[in-house]
Amino acid sequence: MRLDKYLKVSRLIKRRSVANDACDSQHVLVNGREAKASYQVKPGDVIEIGYGARRLKVEVLVAEEHANKAEASAMYREV
Repeated sequence: MRLDKYLKVSRLIKRRSVANDACDSQHVLVNGREAKASYQVKPGDVIEIGYGARRLKVEVLVAEEHANKAEASAMYREV
């Protein structure tokens, strides 16, 4: 699954266009490297998102195409 779609489906970022912009602005790192929106996410990847001065770091547990609100938080765990 693409990184921008994963961020949206897992509800780490509310909209896919916002996730795409965050990747283009180099606010998203995967495994310690800057990642493009087209990066293919797989279980075990560590995603770090910069929200202003705050940084959120999560590990991908599941990369599913669709998830409801209850399942979204089970797609990752905070590191």
